[in-house]
Amino acid sequence: MSKVRVRFAPSPTGYLHVGGARTALYNYLFAKKNGGDFILRIEDTDEARSTQESLRGVVDDMVWLNLMWKEGVDPVTLKDMGPLGPYKQSERQHIYKDVADKLLAAGKAYYCFLTDEEIEKQREEAMKAGRNPQINSPYQDWTLKQAEEKLAAGGKGVVRFKTRELKKDYIFTDLVRGEVKFPSDMVGDFVLLRSGGMPVYNFCCVIDDHMMEMSHVFRAEEHLPNTLRQLMIYEAMGWKAPQFGHISLILDEDRQKLSKRKGAVACGQLKDEGYLPSAVLNYISLLGWSHPEGKEIFSVDDMTQVFDISRLNASGAVFDRVKFKWMNAMHLRALPNAEIWKLIQPFLAREKMELPQDPVWQDKSITVFKSYMEILADAIELYRPLNDKSFAIQPDADEALAWESTKAVLNGWKELVQASGKDYLSEEEFLKLQDEVKNKTGAKGKHLFMPIRVAVIGKPHGAELKNIVPLIKTSSLVDRANKVLAKIG
Repeated sequence: MSKVRVRFAPSPTGYLHVGGARTALYNYLFAKKNGGDFILRIEDTDEARSTQESLRGVVDDMVWLNLMWKEGVDPVTLKDMGPLGPYKQSERQHIYKDVADKLLAAGKAYYCFLTDEEIEKQREEAMKAGRNPQINSPYQDWTLKQAEEKLAAGGKGVVRFKTRELKKDYIFTDLVRGEVKFPSDMVGDFVLLRSGGMPVYNFCCVIDDHMMEMSHVFRAEEHLPNTLRQLMIYEAMGWKAPQFGHISLILDEDRQKLSKRKGAVACGQLKDEGYLPSAVLNYISLLGWSHPEGKEIFSVDDMTQVFDISRLNASGAVFDRVKFKWMNAMHLRALPNAEIWKLIQPFLAREKMELPQDPVWQDKSITVFKSYMEILADAIELYRPLNDKSFAIQPDADEALAWESTKAVLNGWKELVQASGKDYLSEEEFLKLQDEVKNKTGAKGKHLFMPIRVAVIGKPHGAELKNIVPLIKTSSLVDRANKVLAKIG
């Protein structure tokens, strides 16, 4: 295997988790850095939980992140794309059966007819005796002919791998953790094929990685114990094992494995909240890897140039949501105004906002608001005051509206806005006009600012008026003032 070939192999049983996205990213970067191939394989042997909807979601999330693969399922049709398919494990059962038959014929595997009840009894007895709860099958010494006769008679059996004679240590160099040693007696005779013929993870994973010519396998730390069983299968088949690297866990603030109950961890949900794919990749890249120059903000192209597996860290990394939002804000604010406007459109459309189509107004509004945005969804509340249909006088305005000076302040405000003769006020014109209201009515401090704010955004607290007023048509400002005056009566 002179060429680098790596894979990301999700199970389509749910959403793409940020941990899975990070595994995909590290494999993608390693392939790109080394002129290799990145493959997307689908591990869908869990028939009960695997769905086409989940597969579509995982593929769409990978496309959104722009982690594009050379071989695997086609991103549009989900059909095979590449010379070494099928790339869905559910379509490779004949391949797994063929390898199982070879192991059976060589006496390295056997059919086991233990019932669930018999297995459970063995486990309970082993636990009571303080032994590892490993299976001791009476069928391990049966000949293949005996087993086939029992199957022909209607018996139901799994195919197990024989470990009894493998009395040695399995040692390999993990690309993240260094030397790892597993004694063979850590595991008993493990299942390769279930009684219905469906392969288990460790079996089909080895076959697929070998036949798809994987040179390296980077995967999550939780797969480390699987490596022993897989090395046994590689050895039994006379195949060369790929190089393994087991990536650290992503932890929550309590240093527990990151889970959905602590907040958004699905890439689709991050997309819906308005995180940028560039920021997602930037942030998750640093959960287990560090930039050689200590940079925190960088692009995927920059990552590709400097990615080195020697900088992968074996210890768990904490998912800091505050820092993640800050990083997204940095990526967002670096974009041109026109691009930000385009990106926030789906969020504004979701709220049915009617805003000016003038590019000059749009550019001006982004200049005002982008420093307040951390995620794209923040645009909703920032732009809501600019939408005439959203204007409503809030209950917390009642106190300000009851002040004796408020009516005079609002009348003065309305008259001066009308008299301006402008479609929009500039920030300077607004501040000058506000001073004129102050001089005309004698109101100052909160008795000046709060009533005007209610007349502009419907509540006494909130956005800076010098930012908001220049983005609202003077005709709308007059209409809003009239609604507030009508409420006062």
